[in-house]
Amino acid sequence: MLSSRNTGIRQLDLLGGIEARGPRRTALDASSWVEHVPGWFGECAELMALLAQSAGWEQRRRWMYDKMVDEPRLTAEYRVLAEAPLQLQQIGERLSAEYAVPYDRAWLNLYRDHDDSTSWHADKPCQREHCIVPVLSLGETRRFLIRPMAGGRSTTFVVQSGDLIVMGGRCQRDWVHSVPKEKERAGPRISINFASAVQASPIATREF
Repeated sequence: MLSSRNTGIRQLDLLGGIEARGPRRTALDASSWVEHVPGWFGECAELMALLAQSAGWEQRRRWMYDKMVDEPRLTAEYRVLAEAPLQLQQIGERLSAEYAVPYDRAWLNLYRDHDDSTSWHADKPCQREHCIVPVLSLGETRRFLIRPMAGGRSTTFVVQSGDLIVMGGRCQRDWVHSVPKEKERAGPRISINFASAVQASPIATREF
């Protein structure tokens, strides 16, 4: 499942040197932020191999203009996180403790190579004014872009295997994000988005 569609793949070298470790929070505006935590998860190869075999990947299709096309990635979903592999359950528990949100669902994307991508969007499972949405990356280094929903300049994060990207505040209301195609050849990457039924409800009992 994780074999690339191309040969001669090399790791993307986008960092230009050794990056400082530790969480770094970027304020996008007065009410939205992105936190990048390099090296948040360590057992990347093992988890990636497990998900490659067990996640139940699907090739989904969508309308583009007047025809149906394949989405440029594969997807999988654990609607009940308690039924996911133990490693994912443990990651969800750790994120729930760190961000005070009860994560109970996971959505996965598999980018097979540099030609796979995700276009500009906001995460639909978030229906609150303020949400915290963590995304764990496994595999190839890729760019994560975020820009105002109304349009404007984007902010770029270079995300390596084991890194955590967390979107908080009004990111899903006022901003959109994407994983663009790359010009350089790149190998497979899996992103794991953690969602919460609490945040999927538009009636808030608390804000984050």
